[in-house]
Amino acid sequence: MNAGHETATHPEPCVVGVDFGTLSGRAVVVRVGDGAELGTAEHAYRHAVLDRELPDGTGLPPDWALQVPSDYIDVLRQAVPAALAAAGVRPAQVIGIGTDFTACTVLPVLADGTPLSELPGLSQRPHAYVKLWRHHAAQAQADRITALAAERKEPWLPRYGGKISSEWEFAKALQVLEEDPEIYDRTERWVEAADWIVWRLCGTYVRNACTAGYKGQLQNGGYPSRAYLEALNPGFADFVTDKLEHPIGQLGSRAGGLTAEAAAWTGLPEGIAVCVGNVDAHVTAPAAGAVAPGQMVAIMGTSTCHVMSSDRDETVPGMCGVVDGGILPGLWGYEAGQSGVGDIFGWFVRTGFPAAYAEEAAALGRDPHEHLTALAAAQRVGEHGLIALDWHSGNRSVLVDHDLSGVVVGLTLSTRPEDVYRALLEATAFGTRTIIEAFETAGVPVDELIVAGGLMKNKLLMQIYADVTRRPLGVIGSTQGPALGAAMHAAVAAGAYDDIQAAARSMGKADRGVHRPDPERAAAYDRLYAEYRLLHDYFGRGANDVMHRLRRLRAEASS
Repeated sequence: MNAGHETATHPEPCVVGVDFGTLSGRAVVVRVGDGAELGTAEHAYRHAVLDRELPDGTGLPPDWALQVPSDYIDVLRQAVPAALAAAGVRPAQVIGIGTDFTACTVLPVLADGTPLSELPGLSQRPHAYVKLWRHHAAQAQADRITALAAERKEPWLPRYGGKISSEWEFAKALQVLEEDPEIYDRTERWVEAADWIVWRLCGTYVRNACTAGYKGQLQNGGYPSRAYLEALNPGFADFVTDKLEHPIGQLGSRAGGLTAEAAAWTGLPEGIAVCVGNVDAHVTAPAAGAVAPGQMVAIMGTSTCHVMSSDRDETVPGMCGVVDGGILPGLWGYEAGQSGVGDIFGWFVRTGFPAAYAEEAAALGRDPHEHLTALAAAQRVGEHGLIALDWHSGNRSVLVDHDLSGVVVGLTLSTRPEDVYRALLEATAFGTRTIIEAFETAGVPVDELIVAGGLMKNKLLMQIYADVTRRPLGVIGSTQGPALGAAMHAAVAAGAYDDIQAAARSMGKADRGVHRPDPERAAAYDRLYAEYRLLHDYFGRGANDVMHRLRRLRAEASS
């Protein structure tokens, strides 16, 4: 740490934020006074994502995505001490630690927090493991949850845009009950990983208000009723009271003090404030300084989550939820998202990058994404003659259907890899525009778009988003937005700021209007977007059910 920022007797206080992502966890040490990021470190999960088999080789069906909970503890053991060392910060300077997680990432545990996958005899049982956010094998349960709620006119359904996702708590739990009743019976707590990691840090289980509202269907202080759950499945009637319901912790509040065990893992002082858990996307909004109504933040990585606070309470079709205070106190927090973005680009590089392109990229000192981006950037809008649907990992918003799949239309024998790559970049921008239009049609204005996450480094992608959405794009002033946001909430939990808005004013950072729409390109994209919407509605709203039929054929062939 720069000695000019502290004295020997009065070192400036710091906080630690830990962002648990899809493939790794990242820690950042942040100065409380101004949000300066003093040191960072990353630790990759040893088991990554289990989507084909368990660690012992037990096979998994399609659409499964599991994780191993001990990988999360390894992040605390490795990344936090490494970030402290990189920052040159003494542990005694740290006054709090905050965490965020992908959501809905959920796991079955005993009453003391022990994951079922760690119990003797259960390591070969897939349902005993963490279900990652992109575990989409509970679509059938999600469809029934939605259909029954619509039939009964459940008051909470409109809060979620009229559809419940297979990614969320109830669908995943119902899948466990119906496919492995023994694991369901042995589950004493159905816990968001965001809360489980806080439990391990401070010894206290506190259910955070964010995941409870957006992923657990908690509205107006209550969950779906016992009568509703019993109608879904008689064995599910007591799910809320037996396995889910727990005291709610508000965002930015103190969950407890760091235990001696967790202090030994992290190298941090025992007893410092441990903040209530939070979600990677939602925690990023204040880190980007987005604390006013109408400022939408798109956190772009493997997937994209769109979060925004508003002073208007409206029903927005296909949203992941609207929760009072779900992002910032005193405002309605909206969430939407795209299940695949960076994952789609990564898939294409793995499967559509020829050897000749790899040789050329290596000669130019580029990685595959850089090379394809450079080639695609030389094209005019529409030059490739393609249109794609960004549903390779299903559709989160606005269709809420993870059985949908990707499409590329217009392929010819002259189509080149950079053509398809650019069409996929554009498809994700069209998906974001679809979400923005759903907000505005429902009476919730979107005035500004701010991008966070690793994909903001791709200038072509950012310019495409500005042109497609016809909005200036800002970018967060941090490469570790979620971890910074988690650290800011830790500063609030430690008492350094009265609320997260005050923390954002001092610690948040963003560059506004970095990428501005070009009128000519925007007009050309309007024409392409019209074609995207035709395909979107044709395949996604029931006119042609071919994607679902293919999914069923695949399942039959795999059984």
